[in-house]
Amino acid sequence: MSIQPAAAKKPGLLRRMRHYRNIYLMLLPVIIFYILFHYVPMGGLAIAFENYKPAKGILGSDWVGLKHYVNFFSNPDAWRIIRNTLFLGVYSLVWCFPFPIIFALALNEVTRTRFKKFVQTISYMPHFLSAVVVCGMLVSFLSPIRGIINTIITMFGGEAINFLSTPAWFRTIYVASEVWQTLGWGAIVYLAAISNVDPQYYEAAKLDGASRLRQIWSITLPCIAPTVATMLILRVGSILEVGLEKVLLLYSPAIYETSDIIATYVYRQGMVSGNMSYASAIGLFSSIINLVLLVTANYFSKKFSDTGLF
Repeated sequence: MSIQPAAAKKPGLLRRMRHYRNIYLMLLPVIIFYILFHYVPMGGLAIAFENYKPAKGILGSDWVGLKHYVNFFSNPDAWRIIRNTLFLGVYSLVWCFPFPIIFALALNEVTRTRFKKFVQTISYMPHFLSAVVVCGMLVSFLSPIRGIINTIITMFGGEAINFLSTPAWFRTIYVASEVWQTLGWGAIVYLAAISNVDPQYYEAAKLDGASRLRQIWSITLPCIAPTVATMLILRVGSILEVGLEKVLLLYSPAIYETSDIIATYVYRQGMVSGNMSYASAIGLFSSIINLVLLVTANYFSKKFSDTGLF
């Protein structure tokens, strides 16, 4: 008769914290940052349901309930703003999400290390350009007088187009610039995932006579599928968070029809008109929709691929 050894008792939380105190100390500034700048300000969401007056403060302002939401949805511009935000968010998802994956797969097939590093470096450099610089480049390139795009159009006998004053062109300009700016940086995550694929899989596929395209389809894509699913969930969860800076720098009243989004409307109401309660109510509505989309995308991802954020 053999005696089974007793299972080792797991150390308590305080003991683990003392043991890994250096790691927890490194984590402390991050925790403090999120508490101070992400959780404490959430108390200010109360002004979305108040007629906020700075002189009275949050606790002294009159409570109005859902009045601001009623006013927003009864506004004839509300559905145009929501539609424009959804269109820009969906278009960015459709174009900006798959291109980094395709680029990472193509870059992974490059065998010359120096050339591969050069292309990768050049591709993610636009990510570090500020929105002001990117928009300045767009204004210069798309100028109807001396812009390079209109110069090429007129060289072939066409007429110059005032792109930034034509509503039909705004979404194309915005999404195309987003693809250019996020292509290389987004590919870094997928290149890291591809590098973790076991090389023995490819060796076995070569012995079976699989082509490079077949190896990508049958080995690389299935192996990086969890990473793709995670990034897709995050992207869907921020579909209404269209970049305020770029839109604000590119749009004008002439193209509000397609360019005016929730973020710019909130900016005008809160910062320009000083209607902080109304602006906060609309911003909270956008955040709730993003949360619902995030939870929904996570649910379906876990249901069909067993991959999720929580």
